[in-house]
Amino acid sequence: MDNTFLPITKEDMEKRGWTQPDFVYITGDAYVDHPSFGTAIISRVLESRGFKVAIISQPDWKKKESIRVFGRPRLGFLVTSGNMDSMVNHYSVSKKHRKKDAYTPGGIMGKRPDYAVVVYCNLIRQTYKDVPILIGGIEASLRRLAHYDYWSNKVKRSILLDSQADILMYGMGEHSVVEIAEALDAGIDVKDITYIAGTVYKAKDLDTVYDYIQLPSYHEICADKRVYAESFYTQYTNTDPFQAKTLVEQYREKEYVVQNPPAKPLTQMEMDDVYALPYTKKYHPSYEQYGGVPAISEIKFSLVSNRGCFGGCNFCALTFHQGRIIQTRSHESIIKEAKEMTKDSDFKGYIHDVGGPTADFRQPSCEKQMEHGVCKNRQCLFPVPCKNLKVDHSDYIALLRKLRKIPNVKKVFIRSGIRFDYVVHDKSKVFLKELCQYHISGQLKVAPEHVSDRVLMKMGKPSHAVYERFTEEYRKMNEKLGMDQYLVPYLMSSHPGCTLDDAIELALYLKKINHMPEQVQDFYPTPSTLSTTMYYTGIDPRTMESVYVPRSPHEKKMQRALMQYKNPENYDIIAEALRKAGRTDLIGFGPNCLIRPRKDESGKAGNVGKRTKKGGMKKKTIRNTHAKKSERRRR
Repeated sequence: MDNTFLPITKEDMEKRGWTQPDFVYITGDAYVDHPSFGTAIISRVLESRGFKVAIISQPDWKKKESIRVFGRPRLGFLVTSGNMDSMVNHYSVSKKHRKKDAYTPGGIMGKRPDYAVVVYCNLIRQTYKDVPILIGGIEASLRRLAHYDYWSNKVKRSILLDSQADILMYGMGEHSVVEIAEALDAGIDVKDITYIAGTVYKAKDLDTVYDYIQLPSYHEICADKRVYAESFYTQYTNTDPFQAKTLVEQYREKEYVVQNPPAKPLTQMEMDDVYALPYTKKYHPSYEQYGGVPAISEIKFSLVSNRGCFGGCNFCALTFHQGRIIQTRSHESIIKEAKEMTKDSDFKGYIHDVGGPTADFRQPSCEKQMEHGVCKNRQCLFPVPCKNLKVDHSDYIALLRKLRKIPNVKKVFIRSGIRFDYVVHDKSKVFLKELCQYHISGQLKVAPEHVSDRVLMKMGKPSHAVYERFTEEYRKMNEKLGMDQYLVPYLMSSHPGCTLDDAIELALYLKKINHMPEQVQDFYPTPSTLSTTMYYTGIDPRTMESVYVPRSPHEKKMQRALMQYKNPENYDIIAEALRKAGRTDLIGFGPNCLIRPRKDESGKAGNVGKRTKKGGMKKKTIRNTHAKKSERRRR
């Protein structure tokens, strides 16, 4: 092996002296040979085991020839949509087409199809009828069993059936893909590879399936949302590699989908080995003519420190994909990569991030996890920290100190996010001190998500009082250090459980702290999260109690607008929201009011102004109001 790109053309393959690859890897992303890209990791892991892997990046799904570049692979096709679910990549939460794709050369949108994994696999099946097809990545992983699909507003079958693939690998996949590759190389028929952890396969009967939980059938979960919620929660409590059971889902007579328990987490040595593989750390040079691949700018000078997250936010898919057990790289592995990074001609002295899903998680949440796994029906941090939670930043602090001492490193930032509740419960304030002193620049972004405790309970987030405690500790620490730094809260509108009253409570909090978000994130019902199940069923799977769900686009618009109450363009819809919630007391001149009354044409103050037949403000009134606001600003 050497630091060269894997073949993307037949000519590349022939230069290596190959007549046929073992695997052809089809991806919906541009080919970026960097360990932040799943395609790079899986292909390099296979290469390290002696397998020949060729890459087809963003094939034209309308042409069969696009997947014939290398001919028939000896062992099979690998298929992924890329680093993102193709539907999330294509559409905003309002189901409008996004304008740019950061994972495509030049940021051009439209280089992959909707439901990319299904489309790519069906294209392969049209050409190669019996070649093994192995699917993986985030799109396959989160659609491995029947799931609610927000974009079609339907419950879809397992992607394994719709794609006509043979095996689905869920989670990160390093263990699973090597075991499958070695089995195929040994001559085992793909239909007999049913024993590998972290995989899903199809079965005609259950004669060879042992110690399993039979989920409700596809027909049953489509017919009854309560049954869907119960089924999902069974899946959710079987995501731990040490104690999860095999899950079985029936579709028709003699048609079952079987999910094996998750693969074991990587050891630190295995993690180090994965990140030491000979990645070029660049996008393929053929993309230079398009201006490169935008996504690499975010990760080029960032360091992956860990995987997994025991935070357990209900709207996050990490529990289903990476799992709750923290996996880490050694200090030596990370420092070696950082030193290599400083030799890059584009390196300006700034390491942009040292982290992962949650930056300051560098160890399992308790001692029991690596032997017994995570608790099925309890969370580590929610609603209050578990008594067994081990809160300790010392290893992370030591790592950051070592990175700061590397020659030519001016600053080491932490941008992938910290858990403010974890920081609050750390009795030692050394991490908070060094975070403020060395690892942010002017502002720290954290994710309280909301201020209403009713909503936070549905999100799986700590109470607002915990965030308030953190803000006070952060303020005092900066004051002690003589630094003027701010907090920027990430907030979410329209999460299941969030009413207009809750949205108004959030708006009042934003007024109190004098902050208006530049961008507002609506809750996005992506596959296989607890929150998405609440959105679809109106039921909290943890308690089976009913949940209020803001589904209408208009109510979502009202909740978004309330978070940006200072924006003059939002005046009418905010006034409507306040009237609907019976909170016209917030339209006025008092210190707690969100908006001021408008004047009608006669100059008298009125709560909503004079309206045209179409419901809009008269143009003269709008011009006068805006002119007076501008005059006040100038004064």
